[in-house]
Amino acid sequence: MKEILDFLRALGANNNREWFAENKEWYQRCYAKFVAFSGEYIQRLAKIDPSLAVLQPKDCIWRIYRDVRFSHDKRPYKEWFGVFPASGVPGKPKTWGRKSMRGGYYVHLQPGQCMFAGGIWEPSKELLTALRKEIEANYEEVESIMGTREWKKYFGQDFDNYWGVLKRVPAGFDPEFKHADWLKHKDYTFSTPLTDEEIGSPDLLDRLEEIARAAKPMNDFLNYTFEEYGEFPDRC
Repeated sequence: MKEILDFLRALGANNNREWFAENKEWYQRCYAKFVAFSGEYIQRLAKIDPSLAVLQPKDCIWRIYRDVRFSHDKRPYKEWFGVFPASGVPGKPKTWGRKSMRGGYYVHLQPGQCMFAGGIWEPSKELLTALRKEIEANYEEVESIMGTREWKKYFGQDFDNYWGVLKRVPAGFDPEFKHADWLKHKDYTFSTPLTDEEIGSPDLLDRLEEIARAAKPMNDFLNYTFEEYGEFPDRC
């Protein structure tokens, strides 16, 4: 895994098509290693959540090429590798893995910014409303999950707020609700950083399995929304 971080570090300093073409074999070697790692990671997760056993690395990994057609940022390549094993709608393979709207087990590799993340990111308007309803109705279950030693060890006291929160409780919800701040979130994610040294460690998969076990109760809680309120539009 250290070689992958070395490649990404070099790519970050030379994000252009000429350099990439000259180092295509290096990229292909690192990509093959990441695919192999992702396959092992999925196998580990399948011990925790058997539904994930059907996933293949190709379902969960992003392409390195950026779509720059409508972006001011014209760098042609992503400077990270990511894998997102997550369940989807039975019988709809395109709703699984990286395209899933459900909570999953994301691993992000980027020099100095590696992390594990769980939860639901960028939900649709309909799904976000349903998640808020579920949290408001069953806040004691959320409290219980966040009160465990495992959750606190990796994820702290709350959901992430990297993408900002609303200034007010959204319409239709009680502003006096005990955990009104939870209802202001625009998505429901949680994460823990991983050092570059941890990524290069031989026991990386053991550590990720431990973190994933801590994440599963919250993913299960959030994913129950799909059974409670029905299906939602697929992620594009």
